[in-house]
Amino acid sequence: MWSSYARLFRYVRPFAWLLVAAILLMVVSAVIDAFSLVLLIPFLQSLFGMQILAGADTSSLERLLDGWFGGWLRSGDPLDSLRNVCLLVLGALFLKNLTLYAARLLTVYVQEHVERHMRDDVYGHLQYLPLSYFGRTKVGQLITRVLNDTREARSVITFALTDVLRQAVTAVTYVTFLLLLSWRLTLVALVTGPLVAVVLSPILRRLKGSYGKAFQHRGELMSVAQETMSGIRLVKSFGAEEHERERFNRTSRRYARRMVKANALSQSAGPISETLSSLIALVLIWIGAYMVLGTGALTAEVFIAFVTMAVRLVSPVKALAQFPASLQLSIAAAERFFEVLDARAEPAAEKVGTVRPPRESIRFHEVDFEYEPGRPVLRGIDFEARPGEVVALVGPSGAGKSTLVDLLPRFIDPTGGRITMDGRDLREIPLGSLRSLFGVVSQETVIFHDTVRANVSYGTERSEDDIYAAVRAANAEDFIRELPEGLDTLLGDRGVRLSGGQRQRVGIARAILRDPPLLILDEATSSLDTESEQLIQAALERLLTGRTVFVIAHRLSTISGADRILALEDGRLVESGTHAELYAAGGIYRRLCDLQFAAPGSGGQQAPS
Repeated sequence: MWSSYARLFRYVRPFAWLLVAAILLMVVSAVIDAFSLVLLIPFLQSLFGMQILAGADTSSLERLLDGWFGGWLRSGDPLDSLRNVCLLVLGALFLKNLTLYAARLLTVYVQEHVERHMRDDVYGHLQYLPLSYFGRTKVGQLITRVLNDTREARSVITFALTDVLRQAVTAVTYVTFLLLLSWRLTLVALVTGPLVAVVLSPILRRLKGSYGKAFQHRGELMSVAQETMSGIRLVKSFGAEEHERERFNRTSRRYARRMVKANALSQSAGPISETLSSLIALVLIWIGAYMVLGTGALTAEVFIAFVTMAVRLVSPVKALAQFPASLQLSIAAAERFFEVLDARAEPAAEKVGTVRPPRESIRFHEVDFEYEPGRPVLRGIDFEARPGEVVALVGPSGAGKSTLVDLLPRFIDPTGGRITMDGRDLREIPLGSLRSLFGVVSQETVIFHDTVRANVSYGTERSEDDIYAAVRAANAEDFIRELPEGLDTLLGDRGVRLSGGQRQRVGIARAILRDPPLLILDEATSSLDTESEQLIQAALERLLTGRTVFVIAHRLSTISGADRILALEDGRLVESGTHAELYAAGGIYRRLCDLQFAAPGSGGQQAPS
């Protein structure tokens, strides 16, 4: 726990001077607050016609007050003295609240900026985590850690350094003043006070685990909501609204139950600590009354001031007693926050120098890959792709086609064998430089809630002429010019203003503008209508010259002209050759062709031969 607490404090260092200023203001505010309570003594003395702050048996605090304000408070008749006391109380309250406001203003500034730095750090780190991390972690859980857990975790710092520190300073100040009023009564309070911590310790041990489980359910809740909103078209088309509502409600109920259990533990700390504090206060009152009525060791006005201050001490003590319970909530969030920051990132993705495109070949040397130990996805993949070749990957679903192309830009790394480019292992090439060689167009084209211009030029700064050239090459110019604001038209969340074919052409334009020597076309035309596919195929054919292309397509007619076709089955490379060679061989590629072109909806087409 304390290691997480210590790590969080590094986010406070840039604001140390602001916190020091806030702490000093809190100390001043607490001293003035306690001072205003001590003024009860001259107030009561003037109210009942007693001599103000005089006598041999006065306390240390009374003598100190007499030295500062005694002459002014005793001036004039009793009404003048009462008026002066009231003015002094009013001035003290004004200064107390002014300094407290300034302290809170500084701490709010620190709080929000600490949270911002935490949020920026975890989001920035997420950008450099490998794809495998996102494959095993739900999006909703990640969003929860970026937004919710950072807010909860920062409170362990800001709450400790603001509210708790203020309460601690107030409590110490009150205790100091109480010692000056009556050290005997204060000693009784200090001896009985630790009883609160002893009683609360078992509750606090259970709180951390309870809050951790609650946060896990909150992440699940956000994941369900994110999945449903993202797939709302599917939900409505299947009439699954009630199913999704019930799924969300189940998760929501689990989260609510966990939070009720955690908060039941947390909230019990307050009543228990208040009951014990009240019991201690009653003991003090009984002893103090005996000192006033029995021994005369205290005057009545000093005892009333002592009791008033002791009652006021209950509030900061109660807040301090509840802090460990609140701390468990924040520590649980902090540990989830650091789980993300501690996840191993990819090697630095900055471009280091210039890496030339392959001049000889890209070669897979007996490459194996598995996402989970003992469950291979690729086994013994061995082939060579020469510059300018179009290499097509075919095979049934789950054969490993997408995994194979993910190895090229090192979204994942082989678990066995190696991949080389002109004889150099890809793992020896700086990641950013390697990825700068690739353009990727996938079936699910990502469109950001931004303009056409920003989506096409994503990740690069290019002129409008270059953007239009890429748009024309992708056969996207016509529909873009018809948009209300052309290139400056907002496309909406996930490109809702565009059809599937239009979104893919925007994605192709993005890859064209990048002008990569290596292209990965992952299922690029598999979900399009015939007209859109023809437009995209025409665009791609103009771009293939001089580039090495790796393409996956379920529509085998689109890759019949490839220089080389690799047929995969169960993670193995079972066939390699041209369309004519593989079709004539009568193996898996022939079977895939015959199945596809004999299927209903193929229009009676024959497999190309």
